[in-house]
Amino acid sequence: MNTTRFATRLNSFASGAHLAWSGQSGKPSVMQMAERAARVNGLTDLDLNYPDHVSEKPADLSRRLGDLGLSINGLAMRYYTNPDFKLGAFTHPDASVRREAIDLTKKGLDAARAAGSNLMTIWLGQDGFDYAFQADYAKMWQHEVDGIREVCAHDPDCLISIEYKPNEPRSYSLMPDAATTLLAIKEVGAANLGVTLDFAHVLYADEQPAFAAALIARHSRVLGVHLNDGYAKRDDGLMVGAVHTLQTIELLRQIRRDGYAGAIYFDTFPDLTGLDPVHECEVNIKTVQRMLKVVDRLEQDNRLSSALDRQDAVSTQAIVQELMFGAEH
Repeated sequence: MNTTRFATRLNSFASGAHLAWSGQSGKPSVMQMAERAARVNGLTDLDLNYPDHVSEKPADLSRRLGDLGLSINGLAMRYYTNPDFKLGAFTHPDASVRREAIDLTKKGLDAARAAGSNLMTIWLGQDGFDYAFQADYAKMWQHEVDGIREVCAHDPDCLISIEYKPNEPRSYSLMPDAATTLLAIKEVGAANLGVTLDFAHVLYADEQPAFAAALIARHSRVLGVHLNDGYAKRDDGLMVGAVHTLQTIELLRQIRRDGYAGAIYFDTFPDLTGLDPVHECEVNIKTVQRMLKVVDRLEQDNRLSSALDRQDAVSTQAIVQELMFGAEH
């Protein structure tokens, strides 16, 4: 990760739209948001939602973004085009709705490839349940696995990454945590399938981010890393390191050790309170760059590996704090 690529959520750049585009009614266009994002020092990539952000030919969109100095890291599926998807995309009880969701995802894969990317993130937030006695769990799980398998088979050279989340919009997601997601990946059995770790999702799944990353690397692979922060109760979308600094550094260390070579993507929500998205993204980038320097120092310090071997938490905390803030003189 010496030449780290930094990507971000395009919709963040609609934050404070009335200030950025005074007098304009309605939401800013994809290119307006992209032009604003291009002002971020250090930003290399954007992730785009499909089909929301891809109304024109994907290759033309990629070329226009390239003119701004930005690449497309990947696309992320959104299942909003049919109101029936609220009851499930790949798991809807009606086979025709499931077919529509799967076919939409295949079109998304084609669009990603046409845009020059080979990464599609699927967040299946609609696939879940809200009540006891609402669903046949075994049947719902089978629909999910079958749908993912079919999507993976559509383009074996395109990476498919599952972004898990405990809940929201459904009370219970079918893919709520790392272990359940890994079970599904094992059943699907596709070589192009992996996992996207969203830091805030991992926190409120009651997981330790670096441990989740290590498990995924052992049984599958991490294909995406979404950094943000929160208070582990919901998807707060706060700035990187705002609450869980040590856990973020530990995650960065873990994915480096496991060979992650993808972009670091900021899934933060400056638009919720109208923050300056350019400044917010620049601070996120600088924060991660500083954290990666701490990871460098940790990897060069033999005391840490020795303390870890002993599971000596007191010593590891002292070492990390020293390498973060400097030794006391």
